[in-house]
Amino acid sequence: MRMKIVLLCLNYAGIKTMIVRKTYPELIANHINPLCELLKCYHPDKNERLASYNDAKKCITFPNGSTILFRYCENDKDAERFQGTEVDILAIDEATHQSEERFKKLVACVRGVNNYPKRVYLSCNPGNEGHQWVKRLFIDRKYNTGENPDDYMFIKSLVTDNVALMKSNPDYIKQLEALPPKLRKAWLEGDWSVFEGAFFEEFKDDPDHYGDRVWTHVIEPFEIPSNWEIYRSFDWGYNKPFSCGWFAISTDGTIYHILELYGCTDTANEGVKWTPPQVFAEIHRIETEHPWLSGRHIKGIADPAIWDAETGESVAETAAKHQVYFSKGDNRRIAGWLQCHYYMHFDENGFPMFYVFKNCKHFIRTIPLLQYDEHKVEDLDTDGEDHIADMWRYLLMSRPIKPREVKAPDKFNENPLHVYLDMEKGDLTKRSARPRMEILTEE
Repeated sequence: MRMKIVLLCLNYAGIKTMIVRKTYPELIANHINPLCELLKCYHPDKNERLASYNDAKKCITFPNGSTILFRYCENDKDAERFQGTEVDILAIDEATHQSEERFKKLVACVRGVNNYPKRVYLSCNPGNEGHQWVKRLFIDRKYNTGENPDDYMFIKSLVTDNVALMKSNPDYIKQLEALPPKLRKAWLEGDWSVFEGAFFEEFKDDPDHYGDRVWTHVIEPFEIPSNWEIYRSFDWGYNKPFSCGWFAISTDGTIYHILELYGCTDTANEGVKWTPPQVFAEIHRIETEHPWLSGRHIKGIADPAIWDAETGESVAETAAKHQVYFSKGDNRRIAGWLQCHYYMHFDENGFPMFYVFKNCKHFIRTIPLLQYDEHKVEDLDTDGEDHIADMWRYLLMSRPIKPREVKAPDKFNENPLHVYLDMEKGDLTKRSARPRMEILTEE
């Protein structure tokens, strides 16, 4: 990516480019120092230099007027500093270290009325907080309204493609092979299906099985049978999104997430700031008009916090005025997350106890993004967009199940005594049980 930027600067006079990394020390080590060495920027008094570097401006300038800006972006506050910045070429190194919101703010810098080519280049590995949006755009190629598929191209590169590195440091590949399984698949094999740190790593979204519902949690919607119970679960939010979900319970106890109302703007994890009357008026309207809900008895579950009336009328009281009723949910976190895992567990035939209709797009978007809390590993990181997960947890805690028994692996062929046994396990007859030997003693 560095070489691409240099070649563009040499080829197009006056072009403005920018390289972004998460932290400034990473910028120095990975870009500023290598480019200054390459271009001899640190010898401004010698004729051999190809460009000059201004440390105060963090900028390399070429004789033809082209420039490379170096900037860091570690958090949302840093992203605000880019407002007003205008470049022709943007290069984001380790793009998966950026959230989708910060990525969009950085891309907004790529503009101008000149005829120079406008491009965004990303380099990254699978994993980290930006894994899902990079995977969506470049691997899965699932696009939202306004996104043009022709604007995105993915070029996969494995460590084995780096011929110079393989020659100079052939042991590096052994370092990658020694990584934990998930990191090894991601960094050595370039596998984007793994997500290091994902709290719900068992969650599967496989469009090939939406119809048969095998080895996937996301499925095609269907008409809800009249004898199934319907539940509503709710998590309140104002500055952050509120989440309301409707669930159908089959006669065998399988739970289907059928509808959602998620109070989020186009910006992830930003609430629409609806007042309680607005929220519950909309919930009542949906339950009155939607064919899956209209005329059904709906049981409501919600976070006990909505009964707090210290500052006046509680959220639960406001809901009741709109004929939306709730019972207090069990908001224990660890026990609740265990229920989420228990329900998502596949049996030996590939069937879980929980499904989500493909129209519940925010559930499908947010659940794979949630990560473990680095300080309390059995809990998830509350800095993530966890409002739908909380709503889901309240519902499952109202119908707790025991974990499914995991079938013990067949270790017959692992026994060294069986290596040279000239018959299959199925050909062996079961050993008959003998009664315990009794030792008789004379008086």
